[in-house]
Amino acid sequence: MSGSSAVSGAAPCRFAHYFVICGIDTETGLEPDELAALYQWLEADRQGRDPDAAATGENFEQSPLRRTFKSKVLAHYPENVEWNPFDQDAVNMLCMPKGLSFRTQADPREPQFHSFIITKEDGSRTYGFVHTFYEEVTSAQICSAMQTLYQMHNAEHGSANAPSSSSSSSSSMDSLASSLDEADSPASSSRGAGGYDSSRDTLYVSKALCLITPMPFMHACRRFLSQLHRAVTGTTAPPLPLESYVHNILYEVPLPAPGRSLKFHGVYEPIVCQRPGLGELPLADFPLGEAFNLLGVENLVQVFTCTLLEMQILLYSQDYQRLMTVAEGITTLLFPFQWQHVYVPILPASLLHFLDAPVPYLMGLQSKEGTDRSKLELPQEANLCFVDIDNHYIELPEDFPQFPNKTEFIQELSEVLLSFGLSANTGAPPRTRSSPGSTPSTPGRERKAVALRELEDDGRNGNLAGEELAVLELLQGNATLERLQALTKRTGVTVARVEALRAGVKCQGTEGQGGRTAAEEDELKNAKLNVQLREVFASRFTTMFADFEAFVIQSAPDLESWLTNREQMHNFDKASFLSDQPEPYLPFLSHFIETQMFATFIDNKIMSQWEEKEPLLRVFDARIDKARLYNVRAPNLRSSSYQRCSILKESAQTIEQRLMKIDHTAIHPHLLDMKIGQGKYEQGFFPKLQADVLNTGPTNNKWSHRTATAQRRKDRHRQQTEHLTLDNDLKEKYMQEARSLGKSLRQPKLSDLSPAVIAQTNWKFVEGLLKECRMKTKRMLVAKMGREAVELGHSEANITGLEENTLIASLCDLLERIWSHGLQVKQGKSALWSHLLHYQAREERLEQQQAESPVPHVPERRKSESCIALPTLRVSCIQDMRHIQMMSEIKTDVGRARAWIRLSLEKKLLSQHLKQLLSRQVLTKKLYKRYAFLRCEEEKEQFLFHLLSLNAVDYFCFTSVFTTIMIPYRVVIIPIKKLSNAMTTSNPWVCVSGELGDSGIMQIPKNVLEMTFDSAFRPHTHISAIFKCQNLGKLTTVQLGHDNAGLLAKWLVDCVMVRNEITGHTYRFPCGRWLGKGVDDGSLERVLIGELVLPSTEEDSGRGCRTPPLQRSPSQIRRISITSLSGRGNKPTSAQIQEAIGEVVNTIVKHFHKPEKERGSLTVLLCGENSLVTALEQFFHHGFRSARLFQKTVFVWDFVEKAVAYMETADQMGDLQETTEPLGMTCQSLCRYVNAINSTSRSIGKDGKFQLLVCLGARDRLLPQWLPLLVECPVIQQMYEDTALLRDRTTVNALIGVLETLHDFPITLEASLVKGIDL
Repeated sequence: MSGSSAVSGAAPCRFAHYFVICGIDTETGLEPDELAALYQWLEADRQGRDPDAAATGENFEQSPLRRTFKSKVLAHYPENVEWNPFDQDAVNMLCMPKGLSFRTQADPREPQFHSFIITKEDGSRTYGFVHTFYEEVTSAQICSAMQTLYQMHNAEHGSANAPSSSSSSSSSMDSLASSLDEADSPASSSRGAGGYDSSRDTLYVSKALCLITPMPFMHACRRFLSQLHRAVTGTTAPPLPLESYVHNILYEVPLPAPGRSLKFHGVYEPIVCQRPGLGELPLADFPLGEAFNLLGVENLVQVFTCTLLEMQILLYSQDYQRLMTVAEGITTLLFPFQWQHVYVPILPASLLHFLDAPVPYLMGLQSKEGTDRSKLELPQEANLCFVDIDNHYIELPEDFPQFPNKTEFIQELSEVLLSFGLSANTGAPPRTRSSPGSTPSTPGRERKAVALRELEDDGRNGNLAGEELAVLELLQGNATLERLQALTKRTGVTVARVEALRAGVKCQGTEGQGGRTAAEEDELKNAKLNVQLREVFASRFTTMFADFEAFVIQSAPDLESWLTNREQMHNFDKASFLSDQPEPYLPFLSHFIETQMFATFIDNKIMSQWEEKEPLLRVFDARIDKARLYNVRAPNLRSSSYQRCSILKESAQTIEQRLMKIDHTAIHPHLLDMKIGQGKYEQGFFPKLQADVLNTGPTNNKWSHRTATAQRRKDRHRQQTEHLTLDNDLKEKYMQEARSLGKSLRQPKLSDLSPAVIAQTNWKFVEGLLKECRMKTKRMLVAKMGREAVELGHSEANITGLEENTLIASLCDLLERIWSHGLQVKQGKSALWSHLLHYQAREERLEQQQAESPVPHVPERRKSESCIALPTLRVSCIQDMRHIQMMSEIKTDVGRARAWIRLSLEKKLLSQHLKQLLSRQVLTKKLYKRYAFLRCEEEKEQFLFHLLSLNAVDYFCFTSVFTTIMIPYRVVIIPIKKLSNAMTTSNPWVCVSGELGDSGIMQIPKNVLEMTFDSAFRPHTHISAIFKCQNLGKLTTVQLGHDNAGLLAKWLVDCVMVRNEITGHTYRFPCGRWLGKGVDDGSLERVLIGELVLPSTEEDSGRGCRTPPLQRSPSQIRRISITSLSGRGNKPTSAQIQEAIGEVVNTIVKHFHKPEKERGSLTVLLCGENSLVTALEQFFHHGFRSARLFQKTVFVWDFVEKAVAYMETADQMGDLQETTEPLGMTCQSLCRYVNAINSTSRSIGKDGKFQLLVCLGARDRLLPQWLPLLVECPVIQQMYEDTALLRDRTTVNALIGVLETLHDFPITLEASLVKGIDL
């Protein structure tokens, strides 16, 4: 992630932009840190105390040596650089994030090194490298001020009390604040009761030297600064005045050119740095090996995955440099993608309110020694990845997809680490926030022991794990083994494992090959390890996104029209891309392609046809092209086999060659034209440097002259293009807008931290959240509306179950972030669920009061016109909460909130419920600060409106996810309305089946006969019962039957209604037939096919469009028995019948061509309305002589039975002996199937038996073979007219051809259809 984009003009040629010194200003003396005061003000405001009272007065609680005092930028050279203006406040804050710290001679005073980063509004970066050391305080004024503070502190506390920190405070954020200066603070006991005494103690204060550079040359800067400090503390003066070295690095050391190395001189030793070439991975100098050692390989891969999915990542460590190493390490590994959100690797204490940010962020927070993680309360944790660097453990968000091929990936990384002598297995196993008590409860001592043990086994700085080191010592101490080793070497054999161990230990040698120092050796090792680890990560992306270009949609003719319509454009064909990926990759990829970093990557790809390619994209494209040359990927397109990185050796060699062969040596430091006597050396004190020589660079410098001419050339070219295009400003504006589209605020402004600025920042968050909500709901709608959306001009919308799940998960995440913005006091991990619980408690109190008062309370009801018989379901936010609270499967608040969102979305009540929740303004004011999103009225209204738009489509996101929960179903059997038909003396039973299983047979007790009255007060009787069973998913069929007992055993049923009492989904199963012996087709049970009933509530009336409805089941009219249609004069023509069969078969074929998760119910296509059974019934009914005068109605099944009887007798008489073998077999199969259906224990009628024969024939691919047998059978002449379709040979052959197309597909039948058939 090079910061080269940060600068223009001559910038790329300057190695360092500024040299800065921060410390105590002896003029102003000791000033309490204003930022700490502002922090207390914010904290008091957050807790609802009086902020002004909290901010006044100094903190007498803490010992003066622990308090934070204001540091100042004492000097910076040069004054200003045009292309990178100096931000004094930000630099001061990041050089000394904790302000000044004081020490006495009794305290440890080792110098510290840390780095920081400043991200500008446009996303470009500048790096800072800081060396902090302690300098003796010579000002008598400051010493006496410190003495006075101690006296006041002792007077306040009585000398008996040892100074204590404010850790007793209850506030979570206070524990963060008091970490300002405790991590490396002096042990309070060392000063005893008296603390600091100017007569006997020497006082020291921290001072920081800082280099600000455009690129992260961390090792080079660290070595330069430590040499500069050595020059001050050494017993003899340095060879030249310090000004010479500072002037040299600011003005005479250029940045290395791409692909080149550079050598320049510090005070004592030369320093080498190198920069990758244009085709290589960008510069990254932070030691990745250390990041892996701090977290362990698996943990780092998990944190990396969280970063890719743009979650909130909080790093936590006592050491600033560790925070920076892990943050930069992770963002470096993202190549070719770039982190697009808030990035603050070191979060100064005064910016802690930024943890409130309702956006993805990557931040680092300094921890206090001994602080337990459980004391750290964070504003939102639903989507947080918490990384405790010092204790080597991480906490992951719930519902977290794994990185593809994670196991093999970790294996490959571990091998790379081991080849450098580093152990790969540090780090505690990751924890998921799965239960309320999952925060680590390791007591302090035990955890320290664990950490110590891990640090001993830690491979940092080339250490081998203890066990490996012991093995090596054993090998080296054994004379016989030594001789064997020598022998194997002579014969050219190597013992690989020993060589790897030896390599690890060899790196620690003081003098390396080629006369390099230990530090240079270490640097080379780090650089080689860095590049190899990064190559392994880059190679994963090259494999996973090798074909991404094929799915990029290039729809605009030119850049301007693309930028203008950017928001409406569909740039990447996500559905096709996902359908092309191996199944195991999908959970991760479906989330990842929804991120901002992926969107920006695709935008850069599209813009590259008009502009110069973005550097990372250029490198990535080149790699893909190279991979294509060596590897024709087509055959293993969907393969999920792991491909290892093949260029590890070359990449390490490139680095080594560059560092061995120095391409450029900078000018040596030299004497400057300075006034004599200034820059005088005084041991232990950093001198005041001469500003006049350091504020201007040399004029005769080759490379600065070169840049100046290049700059002039650029300026001329720019002026020409400006004359050519008048709309340049407009274009620039579009460009900026397009690039920032969907991006949130990237970086808090560090300089001005007044409450007004904080409010302004929060306003930006509010706007960002609203925009994100608009984009997400639109994406969900377009994806779900399918065909209609395409017709409305949106791009191809083809949603998979997986993709839908991803979109809903990201909506849950957005709602959590909105609810955690501007919280007064945080309670629980989920801000939304916490708000709902407050609301529930309040409403239940009100309900109780109303119950006690005599006024009856009429609950708001959801009207359902679909059926008078079903009692209405009450619409209630709290009722839905209670359903979720009853689900023992969900263990955490975050899980409950997500389940509640899914349930509300499925019931189309999400917007209504949230509106109800937010209508209690007293509660909202109590829970949220003034600037919170939920208290911005206009934005809140728009937000609810966007959510309301989701009611236009049907989601089954609750039913399809919580598949194991118990759900109450209400079944209502509605007879045809004549009262006599409604009564039955028999015992009815039902069995409800759905996509996930069936309920089993349930007897319905006789005494549940209910009577209801419709609006005209006509009575209706029906049978109603509630039963509970495991979630059946979307309902498909109901088996309804009775035992034929009693006098009134015949029963005319209109339909069966089944309602899921949690989601409110109601299904109607039409029947319209008799159940009883000797009536209709004599059936005692029927299989009914269901259809989802659309609610006709008021809130649905505004629906303009909706998803296409489910396949309808047989309508009541058809089910009055097809046989009786013959007398009604509405017979379909032969052409219509043939067309219907063609359409049905076509629909079944399409069903199998859809991805499995999107197919829906096959039963509906086989047995529902306009199904295969219906179409074949019509075919068999054409020309059928069914109605006989004074005789019973004849059914198609009667014809099948007669045909089978004829075949069986013919077979016995030997008539079929002459027929060919296959035909005989077919005869036998037809007879066997018909007899099996007839001998079933089920009491199904004749139409039901025909339906079963068609379904079994379709399943076992026998229908086309059976048709000729039925046609050839003489029985056909008695039972069919001459004009019947079944007697037309051509038509029958065409039908056989159509049915044969179903043979390519595996037809499976629902258990409810084939129950009791033994074949």
